[in-house]
Amino acid sequence: MECRPEACPYRSKWEERVKVVLLNSKETQAELGWTSYPPNGWEEISGVDEKYKPIRTYQVCNVMEPMQQNNWLQTGWVTRRGGQRIFVELQFTLRDCNSIPGVAGTCKETFNLLYVETDRDLGGVTREDRYTKIDTIAADESFTQGDLGERKMKLNTEVREIGHLNRKGFHLAFQDVGACVALVAVRVYYKRCLATVQNLAVFPDTVAEASFATLVEVRGNCVNNSEVDADSPPRMHCSAEGEWLVPIGKCSCSAGYEEGHSSCEGRK
Repeated sequence: MECRPEACPYRSKWEERVKVVLLNSKETQAELGWTSYPPNGWEEISGVDEKYKPIRTYQVCNVMEPMQQNNWLQTGWVTRRGGQRIFVELQFTLRDCNSIPGVAGTCKETFNLLYVETDRDLGGVTREDRYTKIDTIAADESFTQGDLGERKMKLNTEVREIGHLNRKGFHLAFQDVGACVALVAVRVYYKRCLATVQNLAVFPDTVAEASFATLVEVRGNCVNNSEVDADSPPRMHCSAEGEWLVPIGKCSCSAGYEEGHSSCEGRK
């Protein structure tokens, strides 16, 4: 039975440690400088997060326009640094169309998340047909005029995945088709199995595979003053979630040494 993160602080800390962060918009207090097209679409503004820390955000709200909207926002180039299964975590707020007086019939309560895989920074927004759609993003909770008066913005968090990636990096894109949305934070990361010692063998940091069904087999190196068991060398398997599984084989302390805490120590 799983417990909530606040009731499992060690599990929560471990989950953060296995993430290799490639982009975190909250860590940039200078202008993000992402590419917006057309000019009257997404707008970069200064704001504060839930802890009142200054952040840069993007918002668009052309819901009073009678014409169908098609506003694009493209991030800078994100290098994948060996990651194959990439996670995109979005924090955003979205306005309930029914709570906007006189709103046009084209008002939407979703936006699209897309990406384009490349070996270099594309600079400006590329052709729309080069993007691959990840998903249509909807809010679990949208805010109303009453929420605005009470300063309750109802922050939503959604996580989506990209994979299997082959190029050196990628751009993310956000397509607004007529919503009133604020993109509060974007975090991009992949998962790894953290370096560990098991059965007197050292296993290095290992990038998790792109597929849930695939385990990465890793050979361990014996710790100092130990020797590999020739019939059963140490191996473990790194799962897609960044967990070490299925330990096989071991190392044994050399003559004159005895096993201590993940090491072989001289006999006293």
